[in-house]
Amino acid sequence: MNKAILQKAANEARGIAMDAVHKCQSGHLGLPLGAAEIGAVLFGEMLQCDPTDPKWLNRDRFILSAGHGSMFIYTWLHLAGYDLPMRELENFRQLHSHTPGHPESFETVGVECTTGPLGQGVANAVGFAISGKMAAAKYNTADFKLLDNHIFVLAGDGCLQEGVAREAVAFAGHNGLDNLILIYDSNDVTLDAMAKLTQSEDTAKVYEGMGWDVITIDGHSFGDIYSAIDRAKTSNNNKPKIIIAKTEIGRGIPEVAGTAKAHGEGGAKFVDAARAALGLPADQHFFVSEEVKAHFSELKDKRVAAKADWQKRFEAWGKANPELKAQLDDALNHDYTAEELLKLIPEYPAEGKAATRNSGGEILNHLAKAIPHMITGSADLFGSTKNYIKDGGDFSKNTPTGRNLWFGIREHAMAAMVNGIKYDGLFRASSATFLVFADYCRASMRIAALAKLPATYIFTHDSVGVGEDGPTHQPVETVSGLRLIPNLDVIRPGDAEECAAAFAAAFSRPDGPTLLALTRQDIPHQGSASAAARREGTLKGGYVLVKEKGDLKTILLASGSEVQHVVEAAKQLGDGVRVVSVPCFERFDRQTQAYRDEVLPPSCTKRVAIEAGVSALWWKYVGTAGKVLGIDRFGISAPGNTVMKELGMTAEAVVKAAS
Repeated sequence: MNKAILQKAANEARGIAMDAVHKCQSGHLGLPLGAAEIGAVLFGEMLQCDPTDPKWLNRDRFILSAGHGSMFIYTWLHLAGYDLPMRELENFRQLHSHTPGHPESFETVGVECTTGPLGQGVANAVGFAISGKMAAAKYNTADFKLLDNHIFVLAGDGCLQEGVAREAVAFAGHNGLDNLILIYDSNDVTLDAMAKLTQSEDTAKVYEGMGWDVITIDGHSFGDIYSAIDRAKTSNNNKPKIIIAKTEIGRGIPEVAGTAKAHGEGGAKFVDAARAALGLPADQHFFVSEEVKAHFSELKDKRVAAKADWQKRFEAWGKANPELKAQLDDALNHDYTAEELLKLIPEYPAEGKAATRNSGGEILNHLAKAIPHMITGSADLFGSTKNYIKDGGDFSKNTPTGRNLWFGIREHAMAAMVNGIKYDGLFRASSATFLVFADYCRASMRIAALAKLPATYIFTHDSVGVGEDGPTHQPVETVSGLRLIPNLDVIRPGDAEECAAAFAAAFSRPDGPTLLALTRQDIPHQGSASAAARREGTLKGGYVLVKEKGDLKTILLASGSEVQHVVEAAKQLGDGVRVVSVPCFERFDRQTQAYRDEVLPPSCTKRVAIEAGVSALWWKYVGTAGKVLGIDRFGISAPGNTVMKELGMTAEAVVKAAS
């Protein structure tokens, strides 16, 4: 390790961060300056990566959970030789740049996941580590350790204070994720004040108590940093590692260093003097010396060569293990279509009843039987959510090939960990809990939607039909609230066939997450339309379930468990009544105007919609001349059927509204 060149790189990285923040008068200087030595050792020495192949399967993953310090990762990716030219750093936080205010996986090469809300990156990293342990257990063989990479996450006090991070690190410790290395930028400062104002726990003891290895170092000592990372990488003892790196926030700007003022751009006005003190030329901003360029160029060549050597061994492994190679190729390269997935799901009888949570469990198992890299998990509710993969085994430190993840009562981290698994790209992951707890997962689902991440979230007990548990457990506003998140598909299927299509839609979607809202109570199969029609219609988000006889006079609309009521109401109302099932607003709204007009002809303005939830979002489909039957209040503790009837979720109510 050449400490002199690494120190030079660290100081030049500080200068680039100062220049970027000063130029746009926005951003965060504290972490890029305070953790510069950590960046130098990681990116300038120890990360297993190939900048020319940012998605190399056996790369170390680096995640900046403290995403406000984004200039840290942008600078080090640039220096390490990733395709992030200096002009992008010069355009930090500007329109159409690839250096947004917080890291976004789809904007910047080398950024593994979209981090912004504090703590998300920690939980994402745990998901990456789960994926890594599963993959290593599945694909490593006696003749070749195909995967021996590690997951690095850099976090600060703010990340570790967040509940989502605490949930995730508890899971990591319990499950022995020893491929996970958390570097804690411990600078004793939060945004408003010194950290002692809001925390007093002994972090080392807390993490030791949760089953982590703890290493405390001077975060500015190259020797300490190198030794700690080396120990963390080589110690395979069924324990994740936390390196508590004591650092000085804003180091390099004496006027703000070590204080809360360094947390934002407060030090930007002092950068001229700071740059001079660091030995940076006054007339060259965004400066990188020839010595530092040469170091990283040489290192890049070594990394490319190491990856090429791995590639040769990988090709030999593939020839020796053709079945494993085929499974890996399928996991990495096969994007299933909804039509492919639907062929794996047998049709249901035209008659009968089933809760869509039960249908969903059966459907998931049909898919999992055919797709070995499909995994799932639940927040201590497998018995209720029904998404357990039979004969799939349980993931644990002793059985990392298990396909069922027991997340514990950790809903927020569960969603963020599933995001991490999906970012890693090897497994098709889903999670499950009751719909009323979706608000605990909402921040993670929102980030997945923003990041265009195809995660799947299964929620059961989707309405006041939950019954006796009462209004605390009866979601009324939840489905509509989730529909407001851009790029999140919310599917509320009305029977088993719609449920089959909902799962196929979720696991085939390439450009965003899908939420499945399933019933606790039995609902009838809708045999008035063929299984094929219901499946195809669900993929489109909305369709004609029952065609009118004669001239069209009235359109009845519903989703989920209320579809049965509009079907029954149509029978009572007679000719001229069309029934439209709308399991997914988002998918329906993406259809052509011609298709939407075919389903909902503008000439027919007499429309009634019903859903066991707040009514507001349905008005866009019924228009000002229509009516919406909803539940614009909280629920009641009583048997589910009684609650539904009491709150007007009946065929009789639809008939009355349409008469």
